[in-house]
Amino acid sequence: MRIEDRLVELDLTLPQPIKAPTGVHVPFAFVRVRGNRAYISGHAPTNADGSVAGPFGKVGAEVSVEEGYQAAQSVGLAILASLKQELGDLDRVVAWLKVHGMVNAAPNFTRHPEVINGFSDLILKLYGPEAGQHARSAVGMVSLPFSIPVEIEAEVEISN
Repeated sequence: MRIEDRLVELDLTLPQPIKAPTGVHVPFAFVRVRGNRAYISGHAPTNADGSVAGPFGKVGAEVSVEEGYQAAQSVGLAILASLKQELGDLDRVVAWLKVHGMVNAAPNFTRHPEVINGFSDLILKLYGPEAGQHARSAVGMVSLPFSIPVEIEAEVEISN
């Protein structure tokens, strides 16, 4: 498995499957496969056990740009863990198509792209420029669930 070997080379570990906080109802799939596409629901930064990870708060206030960047990378690992659980093999992802990055931003914060680069840089390191290159949005939100600093959703093309 090429992608999992690359994770080891980069000294990165996938977290356990996402665990919703106690009392939270999750009536949707984290990954929905249809044809040769996988649609990935919004993911949060996660701890190794799959629980929601900090830091918590708004980027540009309680959370620095650098912490936001690391949170976006953590989201990337959580998304990869969900894809592995659904697909069985991360090498089935043949192209990253669209990424929508949301930043829990302080009112005057404008550096959203720098934060979401934590995700994009990770995907490009793992998949390379051919499969890893993606269209992307990086936008600020007035709030995000559980006061997480970053939430990311994506669409990928997969092989059968």
